[in-house]
Amino acid sequence: MVEFTVPEVDYTRYTNRQLAAVPLAVLAVALLVVAGWYVATGAPVNQGIEFTGGTEIQVVVDDASNPHAQINDAFTAEPESIQSVPAEGSLYIVTFQSEDGSSGAVNSNTLEQQAESAGFEVRSISSVSANFGSDTQWLALGGVAAAFLGMSILVFAMFRSFVPSIAVVISAFSDIVIPVALMNILGIELSLGTVAALLMLIGYSVDSDILLNNHILRRSGDFYESTYRAMRTGVTMTLTSIAAMIVMTITATIFGIQLLAAIGTVLVFGLAADLMNTYMLNLSLLRWYKFEGVSR
Repeated sequence: MVEFTVPEVDYTRYTNRQLAAVPLAVLAVALLVVAGWYVATGAPVNQGIEFTGGTEIQVVVDDASNPHAQINDAFTAEPESIQSVPAEGSLYIVTFQSEDGSSGAVNSNTLEQQAESAGFEVRSISSVSANFGSDTQWLALGGVAAAFLGMSILVFAMFRSFVPSIAVVISAFSDIVIPVALMNILGIELSLGTVAALLMLIGYSVDSDILLNNHILRRSGDFYESTYRAMRTGVTMTLTSIAAMIVMTITATIFGIQLLAAIGTVLVFGLAADLMNTYMLNLSLLRWYKFEGVSR
């Protein structure tokens, strides 16, 4: 059985500014990416058909010498994306966005007829109207905002002190922004699945940050001894989750389950960001609060 030991970091070698500089720099870059994406596209992250409206059709292309060209030629509407399913080499998922100014998705009956005329086998077809997608978008984003607001209120109620509370809130905010920026870079669309992943990251972030705050502020022992106790539990927990998400992402990619692969990727990067934010940014603020802020 493999035993994992969390190394004891000598935090005395680093100043608070040095510890906070890296996570704050990464957060600044992530915010620039998200802001730039918003300026360029009108949205902070690319949205899937659940939010924009559209049609998804799964077709089997028997003659796969140049499947993408065949699929493009088969439909009069231009596909938004064409994804192959590795587990089934001839199966492709073709997505069409709603037409500009249209309240509905591309006509599914028309797409099905065009696919069959091209000699494709249609496995499934589903559509989401633009109006329904817009309502779903506001509902999902409202859920994320409500979860973040509720988390912030709970944290301030628990610690009743500004610095420890704001440290948790900033870390949780960064844990969401960094994966969103990486979603833009990696071409992962915002869907109901990735929204669920962002909600999970809020829970993971609050869990690890509160664990650290409790050990340092509410338990006996030296500051660095309390930090190491929290790290033994928190780092082990987070690395175990990262390993599980990596396995899920690889498996989902092999079998062509795009949604699970996207969720796993978002969680892997979000959990990695959580390690950095908790044990560098949050810790630097707690150390300042413990040794300098309280005494002033």
